[in-house]
Amino acid sequence: MPHLNETHDPALTSWVDSANGPDADFPVQNLPFGVFIHPDSGAPTVGVAIGDMILNVPEAFDRGVIGGSADDAARACLGGTLNPLLALGGRHWSALRAALSRALRSDTDAGEVAQGNADDILVPMAGTKMLLPVLIGDYTDFYASIFHATNVGSMLRPDNPLMPNYKHIPIAYHGRASSIVVSGEPCPRPVGQTKAPDADVPSFGPTNALDYETEIGFYVGPGNPLGQPVSLGEAEDHIFGLCILNDWSARDVQAWEYQPLGPFLAKSFCSHVSPWVVTLEALAPFRCAAYGRPDGDPAPLAYLSSPQNEAEGGFDVQIEVSIASKQMRDAGEAPVTLAVTNMQHLYWTIFQMLTHHTSNGCNLRPGDMMGTGTISGPTADALGSILEITKRGANPVQLPTGEERKFLADGDELIMRAWCEADGAKTIGLGECRAVIEGV
Repeated sequence: MPHLNETHDPALTSWVDSANGPDADFPVQNLPFGVFIHPDSGAPTVGVAIGDMILNVPEAFDRGVIGGSADDAARACLGGTLNPLLALGGRHWSALRAALSRALRSDTDAGEVAQGNADDILVPMAGTKMLLPVLIGDYTDFYASIFHATNVGSMLRPDNPLMPNYKHIPIAYHGRASSIVVSGEPCPRPVGQTKAPDADVPSFGPTNALDYETEIGFYVGPGNPLGQPVSLGEAEDHIFGLCILNDWSARDVQAWEYQPLGPFLAKSFCSHVSPWVVTLEALAPFRCAAYGRPDGDPAPLAYLSSPQNEAEGGFDVQIEVSIASKQMRDAGEAPVTLAVTNMQHLYWTIFQMLTHHTSNGCNLRPGDMMGTGTISGPTADALGSILEITKRGANPVQLPTGEERKFLADGDELIMRAWCEADGAKTIGLGECRAVIEGV
């Protein structure tokens, strides 16, 4: 298992009482980063989630609550984005995390000082507007779940669901960074060109097959110069942390446009991310072996293979997807769970994804984001899209109000939650990623 340190001790508690509850996503063992609108200044401000509060990092630094060996990392948080922090690299990230842990714990002198400044350095999470935590320069989305790829391929090519290259190479496409938005923003129903099976010519209008995709996103740290690949052994030093990603898809637009060059307008209209970035260091207790390839599957080529990646390249991150229609919300009905899946089902690890991305010399920059692609598991209750759940609309989802869904309707709210739990570790969460679909 990757190195654990004092910040992971499951016995630690915080002087922020809400961080100590059994269901808290953000205990002191987590400390994810985000950017919020400061309620007084109105300025974008770097914060760290603790319980139901946000620690104002610049204010905590200004008051001497955090500093020392974390000075450089704390100064990198003085602007309104995480990009300068991501550019510094792992040594600085770890120093800042350690300083934050000491300041927010209930058993340290630093925690006592921080608690004395609580009114000035803490902001209630409720009612505070969150922003994209990173200025995302480039966005690449992978196709790394073999169960999802097989399910979708079976609908299109029943006799040959997986393309010949799938088990040899991490498949991806270059997405649209400009249309990535933070949880809570609406998802506008896209319009596009589609062609019905019985039509002679295509038509243009709102999609009738709007879908979600259950993914995990990860943010690039220092990056690499053009022409200098990142090896698999170095990849971990270039990933800052994870978030929840909902990469919406217009399936009817996609079906018409994707040949011969792949996804385009069916994927570029909107993608949602959760506001908090959970660092790789916080996730250390939840690392696990990479996906176990069945006998007969080809071994990855040498540049994508290492004993360390096989032993601890995976992450045990559970992701739950639920839906609440407008009618359900108006009636006070609780959201209906559609699926619970797990990041362990990825055929390729995030480290293999990053390594392959740079293998041709492609340069990555601080704040670039990558997505895993839709994460589906091997069972019917672990499917990562409504396309798979309903079998392209053949088996609609039944809602408690009597409504049914082949695909998503205007007014539907999609909620994704993610969390990690393991024996001997404090459970941590990635928070929520939610959005309501708006009609045209």
